[in-house]
Amino acid sequence: MNTFWQHRKVVVTGGEGFIGSTLVELLLDGGAEVTVLAHYKPYAGEGHLAPLLDDVRLVPGDVRDPGQVADVVRGADTVFHLAALIGIPYSYAAPHTYLQTNVEGTRNVVDAAHRAGVRRVVHTSTSEVYGTALTAPIDESHPLQPQSPYSASKIGADAIAMAYHHSFDAPVSICRPFNTYGPRQSARAVIPAVLEQLLAGVDELRLGALEPTRDFTYVTDTARGFLAIAESERTVGRVLNLGTGREISIGDLAGLLQEAAGTDVPVVTDRERRRPAGSEVMRLVSDNRLARELTGWSPRTSLREGLAETAAWLRSRVDPGSRTGYSV
Repeated sequence: MNTFWQHRKVVVTGGEGFIGSTLVELLLDGGAEVTVLAHYKPYAGEGHLAPLLDDVRLVPGDVRDPGQVADVVRGADTVFHLAALIGIPYSYAAPHTYLQTNVEGTRNVVDAAHRAGVRRVVHTSTSEVYGTALTAPIDESHPLQPQSPYSASKIGADAIAMAYHHSFDAPVSICRPFNTYGPRQSARAVIPAVLEQLLAGVDELRLGALEPTRDFTYVTDTARGFLAIAESERTVGRVLNLGTGREISIGDLAGLLQEAAGTDVPVVTDRERRRPAGSEVMRLVSDNRLARELTGWSPRTSLREGLAETAAWLRSRVDPGSRTGYSV
């Protein structure tokens, strides 16, 4: 049994979200004392942390506030920084807000952790920073290509995090997940969006571009990767991809999603669902060898297994009385 996290004080920014709440659960299972800095909501929503509030210290706030960030990370052993604005479509409409949260927020977290003497900061990146693959599979030395304001903000966030390592010897590691999916994911992402259509009984499946390929990693595997990176001394000052190393086109994914949902309907391309010209990332597939070598991490869940789990979770949320068919 891994006892690494027993009694360690851990801060997770964005821990009420999809990946964050899964990470929090694994930390609690490992015996950690977890504080979550969650984006303040005037309607007092706890996101996916609601069932865990007896075991987690929840601090409503905002990573854009350096004073509050400093207060939260003081005394922590490890900080996992997941808080970010992530919706790609919205970044076209409001790019400045992405810079504020993703770049300035990251600076606040890393600076506070450095000043507090935190043992390790794991900063969350994204495979979107690579843009369309120039070589495949994509390793950590692949050029960074800002093909959306969102990806540009994450490139900036990665740079400021690594600058603190090089300039001030801050113990920073960068975790770069590839297309994480699973239970709790927002319906703005492709897998839950498609499954919700299928489980609602649509006559046709409306998708954007079918040709792009992605490397889909089940959320528990991604969260285990975060822990493995934080546990290893060999990952300080490094960027590590977390992906399966296998790619699938959106068109082929639609077939697997129909299998998981138990449906068979025609697929229709919807131009309104496409990204702006020049912004579509056509191919993403990870080279995960560095993470395997430095941490021993590897994904365990096959795509079929993960899609089945995700479909089952969505079915469990069906609310026949709602307009969408799903409870919220």
